[in-house]
Amino acid sequence: MTIFNTMLDAMQNVDMTMYLAKFGAGLGAGLGVIGAGLGIGKIGAAAMEAIARQPESVGDIRSNMIIAAALVEGVAFFAVVCCLLVIVA
Repeated sequence: MTIFNTMLDAMQNVDMTMYLAKFGAGLGAGLGVIGAGLGIGKIGAAAMEAIARQPESVGDIRSNMIIAAALVEGVAFFAVVCCLLVIVA
């Protein structure tokens, strides 16, 4: 009997729903982080464009950008924590 046949025999006795749930949780965490990265990139690009148009309001634009980026990061951390809870539990 080969190693491959032994692995197939072992896999037949395993409940696949647990593995699918962990795969889905990892996929969800990855998508959440990718979405947050894209969101923060768009916030930064819009802030740079706004500063280029009105250099005198750089302080207001920067503070609004930091608040928006923090909110996006909060959503990303929430998504990652929820997915980690699914993986660990």
